[in-house]
Amino acid sequence: MIAPRFAPLVFAILMSIYMVTAMTFVITWANTGISEGFTLRWFRAFYIAWPIAFTLIMLGAPRIQRIVAKRIKTLA
Repeated sequence: MIAPRFAPLVFAILMSIYMVTAMTFVITWANTGISEGFTLRWFRAFYIAWPIAFTLIMLGAPRIQRIVAKRIKTLA
């Protein structure tokens, strides 16, 4: 099992992989079509996008969670 203190890190890794996989696949497909070399083009896009997405989630998720928590308390 994973220690609870690592939950934000594990969340960021899994969420960024999930989102980047889907987004880079769709955008690569829309821009170039599924043709010869698609897998290489898609992986290159993934390779570039994943560290950015991971960093944004690590930096942004806690702040966004606090904003949402405040809004929920305000509206309740």
